[in-house]
Amino acid sequence: VQLQACGGGVVQAGGSLRLSCAASGRPFSGYTTAWFRQAQGKERDFVASFRSTGTRHYTDSVKGRFTISRDHTKNTVYLHMSDLKLEDTAVYYCAVGRPILSSMTDPALYHYWGQGTLVTVSS
Repeated sequence: VQLQACGGGVVQAGGSLRLSCAASGRPFSGYTTAWFRQAQGKERDFVASFRSTGTRHYTDSVKGRFTISRDHTKNTVYLHMSDLKLEDTAVYYCAVGRPILSSMTDPALYHYWGQGTLVTVSS
C-alpha cells in the first residue's frame, strides 16, 4: 500500500483545513486508517482513527473539532480540521494498519505511512 497525503498549509487560528490521504495498491477495507501528528521536537501522537467496523476514535484534544472520514470509492481518508489552534501545528501523517482496539494509538502497529503534510497554525 502506498499512501499520498496532502492538504496541509498555513492557516490562522480558528480556521479550517481538510487533509486527504489517497491509497494505492490495496483497498482500505479490513484495515484501520488513522492520522497521527508530530510537532517539532516531539513524538508522533495519535490524532484520529477510522476502524474497519466504521467506528471512529479521537484524541481528547481534537474531539469536537476534527472529523475523520473515509471514501471507499476513492480509497481516500480525510481529516477535516476546524477551529484550529496554535498547538495543532505539526506534520500530519496518515497510516494504515490492523491494530487491536486497545492499541490503536500506538504508531508502531501501523504498517503503512504517508509522507506527511505540514499544518501550520498562525496567530
